[in-house]
Amino acid sequence: MYSYSNFDADFVRSRVEEFKGQVARRLDGSLTEDEFKPLRLMNGLYLQLHAYMLRVAIPYGTLNGAQMHQLAYIADTWDKGYGHFTTRQNIQFNWPKLQDVPAILDALADVSMHAIQTSGNCIRNVTADHFAGAAADEIEDPRPTAELIRQWSTDHPEFAYLPRKFKVAVTGAPHDRAVTKAHDIGLRMVRNDAGEPGYEVVIGGGLGRTPMVGKVVRDFLPRADLLAYLEAILQVYNLSGRRDNKYKARIKILVHETGLEELKAKIEAVFARNQTLLEPVDAGIVARIAADFAEPTWVRKPVVDLPTDVGFRAWFDTNTAAHKNPDYAIVTVSTKAIGATPGDVTSAQMRVLADLGEQYSHDELRISHEQNVILPHVHKSDLPAVYASLKAAGLGTSNIGLISDIIACPGMDYCALATARSIPVAQEISNAFEDLAVQHDIGELKIKISGCINACGHHHVGHIGILGLDKAGVESYQITLGGDGTETTTIGERAGPGFAYDEIVPAVERLVEAYLGLREDETETFLAAYRRVGMAPFKSALYPEVVANAA
Repeated sequence: MYSYSNFDADFVRSRVEEFKGQVARRLDGSLTEDEFKPLRLMNGLYLQLHAYMLRVAIPYGTLNGAQMHQLAYIADTWDKGYGHFTTRQNIQFNWPKLQDVPAILDALADVSMHAIQTSGNCIRNVTADHFAGAAADEIEDPRPTAELIRQWSTDHPEFAYLPRKFKVAVTGAPHDRAVTKAHDIGLRMVRNDAGEPGYEVVIGGGLGRTPMVGKVVRDFLPRADLLAYLEAILQVYNLSGRRDNKYKARIKILVHETGLEELKAKIEAVFARNQTLLEPVDAGIVARIAADFAEPTWVRKPVVDLPTDVGFRAWFDTNTAAHKNPDYAIVTVSTKAIGATPGDVTSAQMRVLADLGEQYSHDELRISHEQNVILPHVHKSDLPAVYASLKAAGLGTSNIGLISDIIACPGMDYCALATARSIPVAQEISNAFEDLAVQHDIGELKIKISGCINACGHHHVGHIGILGLDKAGVESYQITLGGDGTETTTIGERAGPGFAYDEIVPAVERLVEAYLGLREDETETFLAAYRRVGMAPFKSALYPEVVANAA
């Protein structure tokens, strides 16, 4: 894991001290809310429906046991005993008091954490494959790249006030677990014909009110040219991106309106200039970063026969993945117990996770964009003990990738931008399919729910996507089908008119019933079946009255 240098520590502490003064001036009335807003957003502090919300960065989703313990302490001391993991691998505290925020930031700094650039029109928290450094299919660990970008982008004066927020994701494996094509910049680590490492560069992805799949702007970028090329993309966007309309200010709109080839020519011209003006990244810095992500010292001990009881086997089959060391497994911990709020973890559960990370996972934990927690390096002989501890803490649900492993934004229960509720819909769908045997029979099915057009729940790339909207003061839920957030990224197709709140769960049930009736066999997933047969049979299931009237 990356460890702060003296510069990092001094920088974060100085930002905390600066914000303490800004908070004090807001509390005594010296600053109005309008004056305070840009200052608090630079430090990850939002004003939501009922309270302030602090978004804490977890760069590329990686943290250690001490950091998770500190998050639990913050939740108990200054919040309501829980935190919410987000689709950008951050954690949000929903109930801090303004006067307490500087103390929270101090406590974060104690364990090398912060909330810088988790908001605002800047380069946000860089995200990465949550299996980084562990996955069997990995070409190279993407976290050193993500850390290099974090250091380069933090407090970058040229990119502090971009036309709109800017998001970067990195993956190091052929199987994209970082949704890179839905980001402003997506980097996929590849090797050229000579075996040299580099990046496929994608630009212009994004969801929201105008969902677009990112386009490849460079098939292969040598590793040494990364920052000069990123500077070129950001410089072109900063000068040419629209500032007259925030809904058309993302780089995806610039790509769409300018055209990929013309924009690529502009980027390449600036890149050529940057190569002559910018100093190469110091080799010592690159080496130090890479050293921080060296493989753990693998434990050598016998692999025992795993339990055969149904509960453990169901968990093992769904919640573990292949590790590059065959004696180990990657464990995904579900935060989606039946009826739970997706992404919410109590302080007690955080402590259990911290202890398990320290004892069984070489002191590493990860947060996934799917709002779950990863123990990336667990020896197979320790899996029964890990499962037992998780089960006792209410974290042993065997549903990763299944219908109740739902991504959901906070929706109208918290968010000032939301137009409909997300959390209760997720909970009711989960309750409707609470039988895990039924879930395992249904197989892989990713449901993603957003409470407004901003799409924080990634509904556009859900196999079943649900978007909550306000229709004349009444909640209405649109359904999209066939979305995909992997290397074959696809934007889901809208099925038809929306459903009322009390109709949305029955609609999902009809979709599942239709899928089970038309799949070729038990191995054909919902997405594969949809791609084979298209929208028509699912639309008939969703709107049976239309079919009846037509008949």
